[in-house]
Amino acid sequence: MEEAVKPHYLGHRERARERFNTIGGDALADYELLELLLHILLPQRDTKALAKDLLAHFGSFSAVLGASPTRLGEIKGLGPTSITNLKVIQAAAQRYGRDQIDREQPILASWSQLIDYCRSQMAYETIEQFRILFLDKKNRLIADEVQQTGTVDHTPVYPREVIRRTLELSATALILVHNHPSGDPAPSSADVRMTREIADIAKPLGIALHDHIIIGKSGHASLRGLKLI
Repeated sequence: MEEAVKPHYLGHRERARERFNTIGGDALADYELLELLLHILLPQRDTKALAKDLLAHFGSFSAVLGASPTRLGEIKGLGPTSITNLKVIQAAAQRYGRDQIDREQPILASWSQLIDYCRSQMAYETIEQFRILFLDKKNRLIADEVQQTGTVDHTPVYPREVIRRTLELSATALILVHNHPSGDPAPSSADVRMTREIADIAKPLGIALHDHIIIGKSGHASLRGLKLI
């Protein structure tokens, strides 16, 4: 009886895993890391071509993870189960990023880490998302909450609701964060107006608004850094 011929991709898959174990994920190209991830989701398939198709379609590794289930469904080779599992992996990566923020240290002391975290959470979302980092009197993180989600270019924000939640958490400082799905992080006049309205309500209550950060695929903008607040 002849021995069954093993699929050609099994040897490639083993070599890819060995390469990961030898040099680590940081040294891999995007398509190599995505291919390894897809190995987990689609163990019976050759996933090299699919990884390259996804990167060509969405532009980057992070954009693939951040793509909506609807858009992922447009790619031949991904079904409902594999799409759900891909979104689970994205959620796990975001949770890991959040947990890297040291709640015992002032959040303003690790600004680059904060920006990296915000980008991992929001840069590739396809709709606007408005979140708030609530801080204590030593600028340590109390909570990170998504307050509103909106459309591709607008999120309704209600300043008095922001302050109400701040008081509920006994927070004394805030950092506002939202994303621009268009990719351009430049603040709009509405962004500036809303930020100043929140600052005006917060100040008499002893609540400091440290910054409003806007996240885009091409980078970020700080309203404090731009001297707009």
